Amino acid sequence: QVQLVESGGGLVQAGGSLRLSCAASGSIFSIRAMGWYRQAPGNQRELVAAITSIGVPNYADSVKGRFTISRDNTKNTVTLQMNSLKPEDTAVYYCNAVVRTTDYIVKDYWGQGTQVTVSS
Repeated sequence: QVQLVESGGGLVQAGGSLRLSCAASGSIFSIRAMGWYRQAPGNQRELVAAITSIGVPNYADSVKGRFTISRDNTKNTVTLQMNSLKPEDTAVYYCNAVVRTTDYIVKDYWGQGTQVTVSS
């Protein structure tokens, strides 16, 4: 089994910053892509940012220039630095990892979600 544990959500005023972290643990052989998704009430879950195993990032257009994703392969962690936050960034943020387990099965794993609220 693989577990993803997120931290760092909270309440911030518009223009402020938050940093989300996610740590993967368990029966991990290797991790392919890692990323962050978000879901606002009434909306579908959407990709915010993802990063490949060699560190190539990909961002949603709505967050380009404001958010930065990074990962530490030695610690199996992924971080999302969010700057210049806007009220429309308010959502539950989910960590995602595509993991090859020690049984050599490739599977998607999700964190439990962390709330980010940006007040205007």
